[in-house]
Amino acid sequence: MKTGSKIAVVIPCYKVKKHIVGVIEGIGQEVERIYVIDDCCPEDSGDYVNTHCTDPRVHLLRHVVNQGVGGAVMTGYQAAISDQMDIIVKIDGDGQMDPRLLLNFVTPILQREADYTKGNRFFNLENIRTIPRTRLFGNAILSFMTKISSGYWGLFDPVNGYTAIHRDIARQLPFDKISRRYFFETDMLFRLNTLRAVVMDVPMSAKYADEISNLKVSKVIGDFLFKHMRNFVKRIFYNYYLRDMSVASLELPLGIIFTLFGTIYGGVHWLKGFETNIPAPAGTVMFSAMPVIVGIQFILAFISYDIASVPDKVQYIRYSPTSKTDRGSL
Repeated sequence: MKTGSKIAVVIPCYKVKKHIVGVIEGIGQEVERIYVIDDCCPEDSGDYVNTHCTDPRVHLLRHVVNQGVGGAVMTGYQAAISDQMDIIVKIDGDGQMDPRLLLNFVTPILQREADYTKGNRFFNLENIRTIPRTRLFGNAILSFMTKISSGYWGLFDPVNGYTAIHRDIARQLPFDKISRRYFFETDMLFRLNTLRAVVMDVPMSAKYADEISNLKVSKVIGDFLFKHMRNFVKRIFYNYYLRDMSVASLELPLGIIFTLFGTIYGGVHWLKGFETNIPAPAGTVMFSAMPVIVGIQFILAFISYDIASVPDKVQYIRYSPTSKTDRGSL
C-alpha cells in the first residue's frame, strides 16, 4: 500500500540477534527506509544484519558506547529527519511487535488526527489474558504515574515501544535531554505535552514467546517515581505559570496550602488531646476539617481542568520548516 508519504522505521538493536532479521523481513513495502541501530550490542547484531539481510532499504547505524533504547531511537530519528522522511515508526527488534500493524500507527498521522501514536496492549480485554500478571500489574502502576506526570490522562500502556511520529514534531524534541534508558517512552510523552502534541493510542496485541525483557519493574519503580514527580512539577510550571495562567493556576497551590494547614493544625491538636486526654472542642475540629475539605475540592477542580486540557489539535503543521518555533528548552 502506497501512502504518498515517506515512511521510515527505526529498530534499536540490543541482544535481539535471534529475532532481528525476521522483524525486518516482516516490514511491508510502504516503508522507504529502515534504520537499524546497533546499540553496542554484545551479540554484534549489526554484523549479523549485514551478513544475513539483503534488503536495500536497511541503513545500519552503530553506537560505540551503549546509549540505551532512548539513545538508539534518537539516533534513528535524527537520521530519518536528515533524510527527509515524513513519518518515523519505531519497532523493537525482539519480535514482540507485528510489523503488519504499521499502517495502523501511520494512518492517524496522515489523516491529521494525531502527531504521535503509540501501541496499547490493554485495549482489547481478551488480549489481556495473554499478558503475564507481573507485567500487567507493573504496567498499571506505571500507567497511572504517567497520566499524572505527562498530562495525557486518556492513555495507557506508557512503556509500549511501538510508536510513530511526524517528522516536524520529532525535529522539535530536545534530543540531548530525553531519557536514554527505560524511562524513554514515558519521558517522550512529557516532552510531547510541552509541545501540545496530540497523542493517540493504537490497539494492538503483543506476542510473548522466548524473548527476555530487560525491564524489571521492581528495580526501576523508585527511579521512575522520582522522574515522574520531576516531570509533573516541570509540566505544571511550564503549562500553568510560564506559558499561560488560568483559574487552575490558583486552584492547585490553594488546594495544597489549605489541605496542609488543616492537616497540620488538626494533627497538632489531636496529639495535644491524646497527651492530655482532653477531647478537642468542636470549633477546633471544624477549624481543621474545613480547610482540608476546601483544599481537596480545589485539588479536584485542578485535576478536572487538567484532564480537560489534554491536547486535541494536531501540531505538526505548526512546527513545519516554515515555522519559527524554537526547540523546547525544558
